[in-house]
Amino acid sequence: MPTAASDTTLDVIAIGRSSVDLYGQQIGGRLEDMGTFVKAVGGCPTNIAIGTARLGLKSAVITRVGDEQMGRFILEQLEREGVETNGVVTDPKRLTALVILGVRDEKTFPLIFYRSDCADAALHESEIHEAFIASAKAIVVTGTHFALPDAAAAQKKAIRFARKHGRKVVFDVDYRPNLWGLAGHAAGEERYVRSDNVTRHLQEILPHCDLIVGTEEELHAAGGSEDTLTAIRTIRSLSTATIVCKRGPMGCVVFTGAIPASIEDGIKGPGFPVEVYNVLGAGDAFMSGFLRGFLRDEPIETCCAWANACGAFAVSRLLCSPESPTFPELQYFLKHGSQHRALRQDVEINHVHWATTRQPQPAGIMALAIDHRAQLENMADVVGAPHERIAAFKTLAVAAAARVAAGRPGFGMLIDGKHGREALFRAGDHGFWIARPLELPGSRPLVLETDATGSLGATLAEWPVDHIAKCLCFYHPDDPAELKAAQEAVLKRVALACRQVGRELLVEIIASKHGPLHDDSTAQVMERLYAIGIRPDWWKLETQPSAAAWQAIDNVIATHDPYCRGVLLLGLDAPEDVVMQAFRGSRNAASVKGFAIGRTIFGEVARAWLSGAIDDEAATVRMAQNFGKLAAAWESR
Repeated sequence: MPTAASDTTLDVIAIGRSSVDLYGQQIGGRLEDMGTFVKAVGGCPTNIAIGTARLGLKSAVITRVGDEQMGRFILEQLEREGVETNGVVTDPKRLTALVILGVRDEKTFPLIFYRSDCADAALHESEIHEAFIASAKAIVVTGTHFALPDAAAAQKKAIRFARKHGRKVVFDVDYRPNLWGLAGHAAGEERYVRSDNVTRHLQEILPHCDLIVGTEEELHAAGGSEDTLTAIRTIRSLSTATIVCKRGPMGCVVFTGAIPASIEDGIKGPGFPVEVYNVLGAGDAFMSGFLRGFLRDEPIETCCAWANACGAFAVSRLLCSPESPTFPELQYFLKHGSQHRALRQDVEINHVHWATTRQPQPAGIMALAIDHRAQLENMADVVGAPHERIAAFKTLAVAAAARVAAGRPGFGMLIDGKHGREALFRAGDHGFWIARPLELPGSRPLVLETDATGSLGATLAEWPVDHIAKCLCFYHPDDPAELKAAQEAVLKRVALACRQVGRELLVEIIASKHGPLHDDSTAQVMERLYAIGIRPDWWKLETQPSAAAWQAIDNVIATHDPYCRGVLLLGLDAPEDVVMQAFRGSRNAASVKGFAIGRTIFGEVARAWLSGAIDDEAATVRMAQNFGKLAAAWESR
C-alpha cells in the first residue's frame, strides 16, 4: 500500500551531483589568468537541496562525497543550511568532485569539471533506500546522472520507490554535454550537443515524471528536436507531467495539459529582467523557487513568479548555492522590487540575504575580552616585562576561558592579532565565538591598525570565515561635526569591507569618555550610524544609566535592523560588583544578549603574572575563577 502523503517528514530529496565549485574572482578574465578563487558547494541537486531549504522546505540530498576536507566542507555546509544529510555517503576511495569556473562576459562562463572517478559519480543503487525515499513528498532526479550506468540505476531505483509510495518525481533535465562525453574538457560551458543516445536515455525517464523542467536546449535534448514546440509535444506524448520551459529573462512557460498551438499560450509568470552577471546555477535557483510553490500546492502562476525571481537573483550574483535567496529575501523582493538591474547592488536586499544566510551563532555570548594591546603593554612597562611575554599571557586566558566553558556553547573571546596570534589558534581549538579588533587602540578620530600595515580588505580576507571584525569608536552625540564625519567615514569603510569579504561586524561604542552619558546618548549614536547605512551584526555597549536608556536602544535596533544579533555589555575595567549590577540593570533589555569583559577578569592577574609574582597555573586558575563568576551571574540573570 502506498504511504500516505501525511506520513512524510521531508518535502524533497534531490539525487545526484555534489561538488566543490572554485570560482575565479577576476571578472572578465580568462581562467588561464585567474589569481584567486572562492569556494562554494555546487552540483545541480545539491544546489537544489540548499535552495529549497533556504526557501523553507525540508530537503535532503542523496549523493557521495570524498573522505577528505572538501567532502567534509560539503557535509558541514549542508548541515548549516538545514539540509538532511542521511543520504550522503562518504566514499573512502574517491575524491570529491571539483569544478573550476569563471565569468568572461555575460555570455561566456568557462568551466572545467574535475570528475574522473569522483565520489558522486560512483553513486550506487544499493545506496537508495525505500524508507528514505518514501519519507519525502517528492524526489528530484537529474539528467547528468543518467549518463553513468551505476548512477542511472540508482536514480531509476529511486523513481520506482517514489512511484510505489505515491510520491512525486521531478526531472531536472540538467543537460551537460561535457559530462555525457560529447565535448572536450575545455568545453564545460557547452549547453547543447545533439545526441540521439542522450535523447533515448532521457526519454526512458519521461513517462515516470510528475514535473519536467528544462531550458529550451534541454527540452530539445529530451524531445529529440531543435524546434522547441515540437520537442515539447514529443515530451507530452511520452508523459503527463507538468512541463516547465525556462526562457531566461523572458521567465518561463508551463504546460499542464495539452500543448497549445503556440508556446506563448502556456501558463506564464512575471519575468524579472536583470543584468546577467553569471548564469551558472540560475537553473538550480529557478527549480528551488518552483518547487517551493509546487510542493506547497500554490497556483502555477505563483510557482513561476517564485522560480523566475530566484533565477534572477542567481544570474545577478557570482556563486551558485551561496547566492540562492532565502524565503524572507524572496518575499522582500516580490513586495518591494529593486531599483537596480544588478540585484547584487541593492543594499536592502543584500542585507536581508546576508542576515538570513550568515553562519548560525549562539543566542547569547559570554566572552572574555583580551584584545587589549596598549593596556597590556603599559602593564608590562610598569613592571619591566618585555612585550613579548604578552602573547604567552593571552594563551593562558584562552586556557582559562576553556575551563569555564567546558565545551558548552555560548562562550567566546575577543583577541587581537598583534599579541594574540597563538591565542587565536588555541581559541579555535575550543569552538569559541571569536571577535578581533581593527581599530588603533585609543584613536580618536578612529584610525585602523591596517592603515599602517596594509589593506583592510586583504587583512579581513586572511581571517577564518567565522572570525568577527570588532571596531571600537569613541563617539559622543555632542562631538564636533568634523570629528563625527571622520569617524563615520572609517566605520562605513569597515562595514563595506566586512560585507564584501563575508565577515560579521561588531561595532563598539563608548560615549562616556568624552561627554555625559544621558538616557538617549548611546541611542542617538546608533540612530546616526544606522542612518548612514552601518548595520552591525553585533553592538558592544557600555553600561547604560537607566532602564529608559536600554529601552531607547531596543527601539533603535527594532526599528532599523530586526536582524541584528544583539548587544554585548563591556566592562571598562569596572569592579566585579559593578559589572554584576550592570547585568541586573540590563535584564529587561531585549537586545542585550551577553557580555564581552576583559580587565575586570584579567587586569590584576596580568600585573601579578608579568611581574613574576604568580606562575602560569595560578594565573589561569584566577582568570577562570573571575570569568566563571561573571558567567554564573549572567546565566542566573
